[in-house]
Amino acid sequence: MFDISIITQNYPLFLRGLLNTVLICAAGLALGLVWGLALHSIGSSRRAIPRALYRGYVNIFRGTPLLVQLFLLFYGGPYFGLDLSAIATGILGLTLYGAAYFAEIYRAGFQNIPAGQIEAARDLGMTPLQIMLHVQIPQMLTLIIPSVVNQAILIIKESAILSIITVPEVTTAAVKISTETFSIVEPYVVLAGAYWLIVTAVSRGGQLWERRQMRYISR
Repeated sequence: MFDISIITQNYPLFLRGLLNTVLICAAGLALGLVWGLALHSIGSSRRAIPRALYRGYVNIFRGTPLLVQLFLLFYGGPYFGLDLSAIATGILGLTLYGAAYFAEIYRAGFQNIPAGQIEAARDLGMTPLQIMLHVQIPQMLTLIIPSVVNQAILIIKESAILSIITVPEVTTAAVKISTETFSIVEPYVVLAGAYWLIVTAVSRGGQLWERRQMRYISR
């Protein structure tokens, strides 16, 4: 029998965990998008060393599990003077991990812009900065929206493993309540619903972003 009282008695803990999940994921994704763009700039260099560093970073962070990266940051960081709280480690981990994927998404977006449009902009006398701001970036943003949203959703769902390093997010709350009440179904139904709400909100936000970009491009 589904016991609703388990949820009603513990909803403050769920709400705190949900709020922490939203804040940590929002910070990690925002910083990951920024760092990913910086990585793309490094990878776009004509010099071999920056390109090699970019490729090494992407291969390492995309080729190893997020859980292993979090363990190295949280438990291995103090050996190198990096002594971070669980929340700070969670944000940093999502940032470094997500940036590797976002950098590749940026790269694909820029590469899919027709070269003829850039050449036409040069013929019109536009400077490289003007071409970047008015031709490349608006189109790149439109092209990458589905990929960015899909990757953001995957990272949000993977953030559940932050509970392993004691981050007080919604999964940690569900585990704590399940352990204290000896109930499995009720806490994890709420947990599933919480992630569904977050993912639905992100998906809806991506749709609105795409419509806005399409209107901007069609002006």
